[in-house]
Amino acid sequence: MRIAITRGVSPAVAECELTHLERRPIDYRRATAQHRAYEAALRALGCEVRALPAETRLPDSVFVEDIAVVLDEVAILTRPGAPSRRAETASLAPVLSSYRPLLSIEAPGTLDGGDVLRVNRVLYVGRTGRTNQAGIDQLARALAPYGYRVQGVDVQGCLHLKSAVTLVGPRSLLANTHWIESKAFTECDIVDIDPAEPYAANGLLLGERVIYPTSFPATARRLEQRGVGLVALDVSELQKAEGAVTCCSLVFEDRVLPSSP
Repeated sequence: MRIAITRGVSPAVAECELTHLERRPIDYRRATAQHRAYEAALRALGCEVRALPAETRLPDSVFVEDIAVVLDEVAILTRPGAPSRRAETASLAPVLSSYRPLLSIEAPGTLDGGDVLRVNRVLYVGRTGRTNQAGIDQLARALAPYGYRVQGVDVQGCLHLKSAVTLVGPRSLLANTHWIESKAFTECDIVDIDPAEPYAANGLLLGERVIYPTSFPATARRLEQRGVGLVALDVSELQKAEGAVTCCSLVFEDRVLPSSP
């Protein structure tokens, strides 16, 4: 069984952190409806959705992916780069502990889950305003006993690594190569976004389908021409909060493995 942990949209979402986008009004009711449609898509693709209640005082808390990295053997609670988001770990930790042993990123390290892209046993981690080298180094040390390799990737022009590159197949990546070092991904096939859609590189691969925003039609056509099956969703209100389809869930297989490597 595949688990997807989600968290409701905070009524304070309009007060979210913004780095690269100008602040625009967010329709809370519409954002909530879009999030429910997102959860329905997760269920339709075989996930058991564990929906956590909204955190009314934490505007960004719907973006639950940033708060943990969940692997087959272990889960790592992050230390978000935005101090306003660090309180989000308190309600997530007991939920994750029922599925995985927990590790944590500690100060001075910072790490956002949106900066972590897993391709098999390699974790690519973006160096961004939210994730620093100390956080990357801690992650590498924590995961080395489990046989994972952690590789830092320079990112520019966007919030997270997954704003610039995500999986759309077992070894296929959708990418905005102006925002990342594409040479870091030499073992993968890269599908370039349409240049008129710079934010189009974020899709959520589940099995053989990709949950993908309706706001990037030109890039969607490129994916479909390559045989990628898309599940199109309107997430326009969540995008105003600098969100995307990967960051609204933590998806992993429902199995707990031994706590020690």
